[in-house]
Amino acid sequence: MNTEVYQDILKELSPYGARLIAVSKTRSVEDIQELYDLGQRDFGENRIKELNDKAILLPQDIRWHLIGPLQSKKVKLYTSNIHLFHALDRKKIWNKLNSWAENENTVVSALLQIHIARESNKSGFDDHEIRSLLSDGIHEDLPGVRIRGLMGMATFTDDMDIVREEFETLKELFEDLQKKYFDPANFNELSMGMSGDYRIALEQGATMVRIGSRIFGPREQ
Repeated sequence: MNTEVYQDILKELSPYGARLIAVSKTRSVEDIQELYDLGQRDFGENRIKELNDKAILLPQDIRWHLIGPLQSKKVKLYTSNIHLFHALDRKKIWNKLNSWAENENTVVSALLQIHIARESNKSGFDDHEIRSLLSDGIHEDLPGVRIRGLMGMATFTDDMDIVREEFETLKELFEDLQKKYFDPANFNELSMGMSGDYRIALEQGATMVRIGSRIFGPREQ
């Protein structure tokens, strides 16, 4: 773990008021505890089972973020340990999470994942699809899921102009949906930017950036 890099990232985020989600997927409990001891409280996991397994062993005030996609058969594993789900990417999962929340008498906080990248294998709602769903009132019909904002992943490329354009597009959609469908006090999170492009994401209005390898080093297999 690179403590100096971690502190430098926090300094970069500070002027923007953005929050660091330390991506801890595949990392050991000891690695996470070390970063926790430095003051980090927001950690991101891709797999729900790995998140739940770690949550049992680590301090209870950690805010766990599920940043990877959730399969419909895994919704039953959802728990109150999850502070925020970043990858709500399908209507089917939206419905299933709402049912889970109603059964548990709770509310799930989630971000809508929007497909902004040029790669077709990246998931998420497209612009037309999410506008149509919100126009039909899905966010009001499924009150067990509280939509807090948007998440997007930019194209994996060295061309930062492409990345900047994609983040800008996501920010414009965020502002438009906030104005038309949501209370700005609750719909106020924009999760975008990872180790290779978080600085551009900050410039384009990110409130959260998801960084792992720059802090923890090369990923364990």
